[in-house]
Order: sequence, then C-alpha cells, then structure tokens
Amino acid sequence: MDQRDLELLEFHKIREILAGFTSFSASRQLALDLLPLADEEEVDLRLRQSAEARRLLSLSPDINIGEVYDIRDAVAMASRGKVLEPSTLLTIRNTLEAARKLRRQVTNLSDDLPLLTAMAGDLIELDQLQRDIGNCISPTGELMDTASPRLASVRHRMREVRQQLLTHLEAIVRSPRRQKIIQEPIITEREGRYVIPIKVEWRREIKGIVHDVSNTGATLFIEPWTTLDMGNEMRELVMEEKHEIDRILATLSSTVGAHESEICSNIELIAEIDLALAKARYAGEAGAIEPDIVAPDREAASDGDGQGGVLRLVEARHPLLAKKAVPLSIEIGREFSALVITGPNTGGKTVALKTIGLLSIMARAGLPIPARSESSIPLFDAVFADIGDEQSIEHTLSTFSWHIGNIVRIINTATPRSLVLLDELGTNTDPGEGSALARSILLHFAAQRTMTVATTHYTELKALAHSTKGLQNAALDVDPTTMTPTYHLTVGIPGGSNALTTASRLGLPEQIITRARDMLTRGTQELDALLTHLMTEQQSAESLRRSLDKERTEAEQRNKELGTRLRQLEEDRGRILRDTRDQIVREASELRKELREAESQLRKERSRERIEQAKKALADAQGQLDSGVWRSRPTAEAGDAAAQAGSIATGDTVWLLEAASPATVLAVHEERGLVEVLVGKAKMTLSLNSVEKRMPTTAGTARKPGRITSGPGTRTVSLELDLRGKRADEVELALDDYLDSASLANLSQVRIIHGYGTGTVRQIVRDMLASHPLVLSFRPGEQGEGGDGVTIVSM
Repeated sequence: MDQRDLELLEFHKIREILAGFTSFSASRQLALDLLPLADEEEVDLRLRQSAEARRLLSLSPDINIGEVYDIRDAVAMASRGKVLEPSTLLTIRNTLEAARKLRRQVTNLSDDLPLLTAMAGDLIELDQLQRDIGNCISPTGELMDTASPRLASVRHRMREVRQQLLTHLEAIVRSPRRQKIIQEPIITEREGRYVIPIKVEWRREIKGIVHDVSNTGATLFIEPWTTLDMGNEMRELVMEEKHEIDRILATLSSTVGAHESEICSNIELIAEIDLALAKARYAGEAGAIEPDIVAPDREAASDGDGQGGVLRLVEARHPLLAKKAVPLSIEIGREFSALVITGPNTGGKTVALKTIGLLSIMARAGLPIPARSESSIPLFDAVFADIGDEQSIEHTLSTFSWHIGNIVRIINTATPRSLVLLDELGTNTDPGEGSALARSILLHFAAQRTMTVATTHYTELKALAHSTKGLQNAALDVDPTTMTPTYHLTVGIPGGSNALTTASRLGLPEQIITRARDMLTRGTQELDALLTHLMTEQQSAESLRRSLDKERTEAEQRNKELGTRLRQLEEDRGRILRDTRDQIVREASELRKELREAESQLRKERSRERIEQAKKALADAQGQLDSGVWRSRPTAEAGDAAAQAGSIATGDTVWLLEAASPATVLAVHEERGLVEVLVGKAKMTLSLNSVEKRMPTTAGTARKPGRITSGPGTRTVSLELDLRGKRADEVELALDDYLDSASLANLSQVRIIHGYGTGTVRQIVRDMLASHPLVLSFRPGEQGEGGDGVTIVSM
C-alpha cells in the first residue's frame, strides 16, 4: 500500500496505540513497523494468533512475558569478542529465565492454544548458560566469590590483609603520643592506598609516603612506612582480583556470543508472542474482534463480473474515537459495488469513510477491529483514499489540483480487488463541472467493479446512485425535529445537506439564514422538504422495525422458555415414571423375599417334624440295641481297637468308621470324648467312638473318600453339596434336603459349594443357613477350602 493512503487514514496512530500495549522494545518496534499484508494465509495466521492471545488472557489474565530485554546488540558484540559488563550479563540471564518461564506457561495450555504453543515451543532453554551467569553474578550485578576458586582465594586474602592493615593504622591513630600530630582520628584512602591525616607542621614526626594534600594545605595524607608492605600486597591482590574478574567476564561473554543465534531467535519469538498479547489487550480495551477474511474471487474480478468479496461491517466503530464513536453497519459488494453517502455537514460522513478504510487496513495487518463478530472484510489488494484538504503551497498546487492528482494516481493503480474512498468528490471548483466530473469518476469505478465509497453534497450524484445499477445511496440521519446529526447511517435513501440548518446551529445570524433560504429555488426547497419527509418516514419505519424486532425477540424468548419448561416437564415425567417403576420393582423384590422366607419357614416346620419323628425312631432303635438281646461278647479284636482309640494323638491317620475314609487328626479332646479331623479340605469334629487308629488301607482296597453312611442298608451322605448350575428355586429344596440328611447322618460339619458367579446362589444359601434350625453356625471357606465360592456349615 501507498504510504500516503496509510497516513490519510491515520493508520500510524493505530500502531502507536498498539505499541502502548507491548512489554519491551523489540515487540514495540514490531508494532510500530506493522504494515498491511498481501498474503491471505499470513493475514489469517496473524488474526488467529490474536484470537488465541485473547483466549490466553481469558484463561490466565495476569500472564506476561516477564523481565525480558532486547539483548540482541549486546549478544552480537559478545560474539565479536567484546567483554560484557556484569550488569549486561545479568540482564541476559534474566531474559533467558523469562523465556524459560514463558515457554512453560504457554505450553501447559497446548490444547487451547496451538499457534502460541508452537511459537513458545520453539523457544530454546539455555539452562547451563543461565546457571553459569547466576553462579558468578549476584542479583545486584557484582561478581560473587563463588565465580571461581581463584577469586575466592584472592578475596579471602584481601580481607585478611585489609584487616591487618586497618588494625595497624588504627593503633597509630589511637596512640596517645600520636594524638598531637593527627589531624583527625580517621583512616581513609588515596589512590587505592590506606592513609592517615597528619598535620603539616608534624610531617617529620612520622615516616611514610605522602599521597595527597588537603585543599587548605594544612593536612597531609601519609601512608606510614610500617604499613607499606601490607599496602603493596593489598594493591597486588586488588590487581589480581581485577584480572580474575576480567577472565571470568570474558569467559561468560564468549559463551554468550557462542549462543548468539539461539538468543536472537528467542528474542524474536518473544517479541511475536508479546505482539499477539498486545493485540489481545487492545481488543479487550476497544471491544475488538478478529473479522472473517473473505477470499477474493479472482476469476470474477478479472472478468468484470464480480469483485474481491463482500465487505460487511456490523456495529463498527472508529478505533480512534473510542466510546464516543457511533456504531456503523454497512454491507457493500453483494447488490452494489459503489455507495454514495450524503448528509449534513459535521454529520459524520468523513468519519464513516475513514472507519471503513481504517478497519480494512487493520484487518489486513492482522489486527482485531472494533466491530461485531459477524463482520467480514475482503482481502483488498490495496486501499486508496482521497480525503481532506492537502493544498501544497510549496508545489503551487491548489486544493482541487491536489485532489485531482491523487485521483489520477488511484485510477491508474486501482483494480477490481481494491477499495477506493473518495471524500467530497468534485468539490473545490465550479459546482456544475465538479458534479459532472464526480459522476464520471464514480461511473468509471462502478464499471470495473471496484468497491467504492464516496461522500458528496451534489444532488446529481444522489440521482445517479438512485438510477444506476451497481450504485446505492446512503444517508447520515438527522433528528427531524431539531435537525441535529444523529451520526447513524441508513442505506437506501439519500440525505440532505441541511447547510442552512447547520449554519444556523453553528451561530450564523438568523437574518442571513432567512435571506439565503429565500434565494433558494422552489425546486430545491421542495427537494429538501421531500428529503426531510423521507427521513421522518424512514425513522418511523426504523422505529416500527425495532419495535417489531423487539416483539419478535420477546416472542422467541417466550417460546424458548416454554420449550425449556416443556423439556423440564418431560424430564420430570420421565423421572417420576422411573422412580415409580423402581419403587414397584423394590416392592416386588421385597414381596418375593417375604414369600421365600415364608416358604423356607414352612419347610423348616416340616423339617422339625421329620427330625422329631426320626429322633423318636432312632431312640427306639437305640433302646433295642442297648438291650441284652443285641449285645455280643467283646472279642480280643474289639479290645485291641478300643486300646488303639485311646492312643490317638495329633497328626495320626485315623479311619472314619461311618464314612469309611481316612482322615488326619488335628486335635483330641478326651475330656469331651471328641476328636477334630481333616478330611480332604474339610475340617470335622467327631466322637472318639466314630474313628479308629488303623494302618492305612492300600490303594487298591481304599474306599471312595468323602461319603458317610448312616448304617447298614441306609443311604450314603456326602460331606459336601454342589449347587453350581442350579436355579434359585432348586437351590432351596436341594439345600434343605441335604441338611436334613446330614443331620440324620450325625455330620458335625459340611461344605456347601455354590461358586462365585453373580453371588445370587451364595446369597440364597447364606440367607437360608442364617435361619435354619439344624445349623449351628457357618462361615466362608478359607483359602485352602475354596474361598468365598464355598460355605462351611457347622451342624
């Protein structure tokens, strides 16, 4: 773009405002050097960086680049061998630290900020260089003792020598016999040597070197001979310290210079990030957004059938007027390519023109614009402006000549993809010729479909815009009652100049206004009256439209609220149905549980009855067995068995007489006549009479373990019940029958196998065992017994 157009539209002031939001000199210079871009991808990238920066500030309002300085010049000098000062090295160290922190701050938000994260990710962390400088230079910019062992040693010796020297001089100063020759009891320095002030008349009383004389000549500053060697050593140490400091600074400077490319790259990246943050801060201050950039239709533009997109600004504000600006909404390029703006003097025509041009340039420069997010701006190849009074005395150009020269430049350069802004076209010359020239220029730009916005007071241009395809009128409104400008732009109708009303409002005497009005032709007066009437009707229609829009918005809001309420009612209905269904399911479950308990209770009653009958039969049989009829004489073999039973001990293998299976003795309770045995994985407690100690049966003759018979001719009862794979209704019947049989078989402990599964069978088993009259207690199986997949029952 031509620099002249940028100046006419005051783009340099926008750059200065943006520079005020930057944090250091490099990014400030980027802001001041900002220019409109021609590449669509580059413009889009800059705007997306700005949008991400606004998002970053919303996530972390206090984020900043930290203590960063533009150290590129210092680093460049270090690369050429210059030894940098400690303060400069400290600045470099602080900048490296700020770059490291900024990189980590931004990359932690990588999901939301891909562009800024990529920029921050390219920052190079020079941790070793940062540590080296930090280990040598203190925050106040002084070389620390830790900078090198040699420096530490020299400074340690300097402190010792200085203390010895001061002690010796202090003794001289405080000596009673020296009081008369001492001017003041102090120790001072001259030319790097420690001296004491001696009265000039007593100079012969102390031997030493005179280093200085007071202004009055009454005092000599003498270094005594007795401290000369210490002073010399101190001087040597000072020089040695300086040499070591110079060496350390040279080493650090050389290291800095070796990383010139990385450091300079970091500064450039930080400046870019800071510029994006400056755009975001400006956007927050001005209420700005990133507009959509409309890609130009190159084929249509070259064929003359179209131009580079549609310019759409919604509630746009001039960025230099801040909150005083009246919002402007406009659309050019869809139904027409040229807009003729008319209206009263001081009514805001030039401001509207500059707003359109300045926002278009800002968008091309990748800056957010103060407008609504629905705004879109074509990527113009150039924005041309002919605004203001640029009379040149130096070049003997009149105002008219300057404007025509500028318009010639625009005509020779503008393309269908350009934006042309013409203020007060055809003025500063004869009105008839100026009007004809203005119409011809406007038709030229309309013919090549160059997007054009012109302001004028010429009635002929208003008529041209009304009757010519591709042109459109627009008016800056005035209040029909007071005839004062409202600065509101209405597209579709022309506006009146209202010159007499404006002059009267600005203080021109009324008799002059009246005389001028009388001089107007009847047609002119009728046209002004018509325009005023149109303005009134337009404002009435606008008021009606706003009222209808308000009612429509309210109706939409009510519909939205009703829809929300309806959805809420549907959700409540669904929740009530779900809650009711769940309640019914819970009640049905409780009812089924009560039915099972009732059924179990009935079975228990039947079991008790059967048990009592069995016990009675067993007692009768036992009575018969106890009678002498059934007793046999004891044999030697039986006696031997009884003797063996009495010798049972823990760890023995015994034979279960009723189960016909071997078992291992776990414990013997002779006082209660009981023995605790382990059969397979099941633990059982039996009477001593039901086991006998035998030699183990051979494998070929061993009976099948885990079965117990209740006597000759009776059924066999297993030590465990396997319920896996059974249905719930089968589980209760099988378990009840098994417990009856186990009780009749006099089993003291059994194992119920129900498995893991969903836990349903296990729960049924344990619920039933908890209330069964034949069960003494029960517990889950231990690790070696089957775990929670079995339940061990004590009868």
